[in-house]
Amino acid sequence: MLEKFTTIRGRAVPLRGEDIDTDRIIPARFMKTITFEGLGQYLFYDERFDEKGNPKPHPLNDPRYRRATILLVEAGFGSGSSREHAPQAIKRYGFKAIIGESFAEIFFGNATAIGLPCVTLAKEDLEALFQAVEEDPSLEVEIDLVGKEVRFGGRAAPLSIREEAREALVEGLWDPIGELLQAGELLEAFDRRLPYPRRAE
Repeated sequence: MLEKFTTIRGRAVPLRGEDIDTDRIIPARFMKTITFEGLGQYLFYDERFDEKGNPKPHPLNDPRYRRATILLVEAGFGSGSSREHAPQAIKRYGFKAIIGESFAEIFFGNATAIGLPCVTLAKEDLEALFQAVEEDPSLEVEIDLVGKEVRFGGRAAPLSIREEAREALVEGLWDPIGELLQAGELLEAFDRRLPYPRRAE
């Protein structure tokens, strides 16, 4: 049974910058693994660490945002190549949702398919959220996919998300491969109960 996403609550980390592409999210050299396990440690690796592995100034390295589970981004997030590793790295790092101004279409689809909700806010509401989180990193942010709002600091802002994606997340139907596998198991169980036709002599 897939998780149903109705309300997501948590602290947020603000990541400034437009058109952040998938190569920045997860550098290509970390995509040679057979599975997606462990990809979280390489999230924004080249922006977070120097060539010797020493931390650089970056929101994900800032101890104030260490407990964040919601990622705040600006316009065009996830542009570039269609690599599935990008949303996988974000989710495996520990993020439960992303709030932004806009997302690249393929990135949005890949994220939805692994249960990583991506919602958008109007530019002025998003900027208010960025500023609120930068002023108070302990601020709780709430994403309500049923009420279609993002709530923070006594403020409620209407969110946008493609309706079919919202319904899939709310109903727990966001993984098409998982649904096919589950349907296959049900079909096999049904098939086992059917009497087999007698072979012709």
